[in-house]
Amino acid sequence: MYDIGVGSLMIVFVISIFIGAVTAVQFAYQLGNSFIPPYYIGYIVRDMTIIELAPTFTCLVLAGKVGSNMAAEIGGMRQKEHIDAMEIMGVNTSAYLVMPKLLAALIMIPILVSISALISNLGGYLASVPTGFYSHSEYVQGLRSFFIPWNVVMMYVKAVTFAFILTSVSCYQGYFVKGGSIELGAASTRAVVFSDILILIADYIIAIVLTI
Repeated sequence: MYDIGVGSLMIVFVISIFIGAVTAVQFAYQLGNSFIPPYYIGYIVRDMTIIELAPTFTCLVLAGKVGSNMAAEIGGMRQKEHIDAMEIMGVNTSAYLVMPKLLAALIMIPILVSISALISNLGGYLASVPTGFYSHSEYVQGLRSFFIPWNVVMMYVKAVTFAFILTSVSCYQGYFVKGGSIELGAASTRAVVFSDILILIADYIIAIVLTI
C-alpha cells in the first residue's frame, strides 16, 4: 500500500494539476466567443475530471509505474527460482505474492484517483483565476453547479475496475515469465501495453453501461 499509494503521490500530483489546467485553458478558448455563461468552465472542469480524466489518466500512468514494477518483481523471483522454492515448501505462491498486491491496489488506487480529481480542479482554478480568464466567484459557482452524485460513483467504479486490471495483468505477466533478462523486459512491456489497452476498453464499456 505504501509503494502504490505514497510512492505514486508525486507523479499523480504533477499529472493531475496539469490535466485540470489544460482542460480549463482549452475550454476557456472554446467558450471565448460564445453566449455560454463564464461560470460553466468550473462545471466543465469538475465533471470532466471526475467522470473521465482523473480515473483514466491516473490508472494509465500507474500501469506504467506500478504495473511494470510488479511484473519485474515477480518475474525476477520466477527467474531466480524463488517461486519454485516456495512451492516446494508448500506455499500457495499466487496467493502469497499476488493477493497482497491486488488488495493494496484496490484500496490505494481509488484514493489516488480521489486525490487526482481534487488536484485537477485546483489546477483548473490556478489556470483560470490568477491568469484573469475568470473570477474566483465564477469558477467556484461552476464547481458548485449541476452536481450529480452518480458521477462520483462512476469514478470509483472505474478506479476499482482499472486497479484490478492493471494489477492482475502485471502480476500474470511476471508470474509466468520464462527465459532471461530479455524475456523479463518483454514481460514488463507487455504488462504495461496490455493493461493500458484493457483499461481503455473497460473505460468505454463502463461509460456505456453507466450512462445509457
